[in-house]
Amino acid sequence: MEGGDTFSVHGNGNQVDNKAFHAVQKSFVQVQSILNQNRLLINEINQNHETMIPDNLGRNVGLIRELNNNIRRVVDLYADLSLSFAGPTEASSGGDSGGKLGHKRVRHVNES
Repeated sequence: MEGGDTFSVHGNGNQVDNKAFHAVQKSFVQVQSILNQNRLLINEINQNHETMIPDNLGRNVGLIRELNNNIRRVVDLYADLSLSFAGPTEASSGGDSGGKLGHKRVRHVNES
């Protein structure tokens, strides 16, 4: 991407600026980091469970809470990415979302 501030998205010629691309890239790097941390947490939780030592099992409570919080963070990052892509599309189609949509999935059914 040298020499230009935009690049073309495959198939439709839409232009996306470097700033948006880097924001998406940053989000994916954050997600990958959290998922790597989750892998380590899951390994530690499994090891603690296998020992059946009461202190280790008690420690798992905190580790599982941390794992759940990490999963929420990943969901939030993906939701924010989704909204950042949906926002311009909704605005150009005349749709008014009335603000942030939250984490609910909207399902569209074709009426025939």
